[in-house]
Amino acid sequence: MEKWYLTTVVVLVGLMIRWTVSLNSYSGAGKPPMFGDYEAQRHWQEITFNLPVRQWYFNTSDNNLQYWGLDYPPLTAYHSLLCAYVAKFINPDWIALHTSRGYESQAHKLFMRTTVFIADLLIYIPAVILYCYCLKETSTKKKIANILCILLYPGLILIDYGHFQYNSVSLGFALWGVLGVSCDWDLLGSLAFCLAINYKQMELYHSLPFFCFLLGKCFKKGLKGKGFVLLIKLACTVVASFIICWLPFFTEKEQTLQVLRRLFPVDRGLFEDKVANVWCSFNVFVKIKDILPHHTQIIIRPVCLIFNEIPFMSTWFLLVSTFSMLPLLLKDELLMPLIVTMMAFFIACATSFSIFEKTSEEELQLKSFSVSVRKYLPCFTFLPRIIQHLFFISMVTMVLLTLMTVTLDPPQKLPDLFSVLVCFVSCLNFLFFLVYFNIIIMWDSRNGKNQKKIN
Repeated sequence: MEKWYLTTVVVLVGLMIRWTVSLNSYSGAGKPPMFGDYEAQRHWQEITFNLPVRQWYFNTSDNNLQYWGLDYPPLTAYHSLLCAYVAKFINPDWIALHTSRGYESQAHKLFMRTTVFIADLLIYIPAVILYCYCLKETSTKKKIANILCILLYPGLILIDYGHFQYNSVSLGFALWGVLGVSCDWDLLGSLAFCLAINYKQMELYHSLPFFCFLLGKCFKKGLKGKGFVLLIKLACTVVASFIICWLPFFTEKEQTLQVLRRLFPVDRGLFEDKVANVWCSFNVFVKIKDILPHHTQIIIRPVCLIFNEIPFMSTWFLLVSTFSMLPLLLKDELLMPLIVTMMAFFIACATSFSIFEKTSEEELQLKSFSVSVRKYLPCFTFLPRIIQHLFFISMVTMVLLTLMTVTLDPPQKLPDLFSVLVCFVSCLNFLFFLVYFNIIIMWDSRNGKNQKKIN
């Protein structure tokens, strides 16, 4: 009984912080003619409600694709349509064709924020709670601490409740998929991953490894018995879910192709709001945009799921991922929510997991790697101290860069100096984490093979 009481308190804290952030500004507030992502989401409600399905992704006199044209998968469009029906009931002016462009009011802001809040309550938060309670060999206290830290991750809160998006929906579906895979609920896992992909195309890259894992289970069980039955069930689940989502767009070949063109544009560029840190940083030296004109994003959220295993590195990574969005969040006038949510997250992680006491080789999961190196370099015992020093350097650098960006004017000849520095520092951090996590994966894999040989 006590654990559910504590879980309720933790969830309420997460919801309170979300709603407090939602009281602040949002993307493009009062900035015509394009406004921002807030207007994009509102405009999609306008389009899906007033136009027939066959026109949703096409450029017409009623649907100018240059003005926040729909470029997310069908499930997002259906979600926009559902919200539009509610908006129509409350105030038809919010989604009136053409005349509602750039609509802003306190009542409408309350409505839009509430739609994100409800999506969180229905999809993302239940998945987080259930995932954390399914963690094996973990005390109830640690499970609740996991829930708290995941729900307080500032990056997701600031983007959904500040900037304004519905990332919690696609991430919630993806998390349900992870839950299904980890608990052997294979059909739930495959269905959830399909919904994630049909809501946001970027989830395709997150979901592919799990689909491969499910296929691996089928082959492991043998394709002449249970494995074949499972494969058929998974295939039917995947195909049926995609057909249901895409059915209105299968009526004509051109419909299907147009949706795909909108979902995977190759001409959008790399540098929107300087969030693509790696591309922006290397672009200072090599003009990547001229070589590889594709959009990229960091794979951040899975790190939320390993708090229990590597709390120190997880906390560090997620703080950097939030800092990397500084130029975008300053543009949206979200400096104060950024500072408060990052401090709340850091305090929660530091107290719940005692992260500064979890920096030994074993707790950083670097024991196997260090033992291997010590075969050739016996004095290699300083890796945890180096990581601790790098952490403090990283934190101090982020604080100083934030202060500089907020208080100083950049040189006239280098107006983007601070934004580029933020991207460059974030890029260095991410490259370090790339090396770190790959070392863990490679040495875990090596140990697993060695264990098999011993057994």
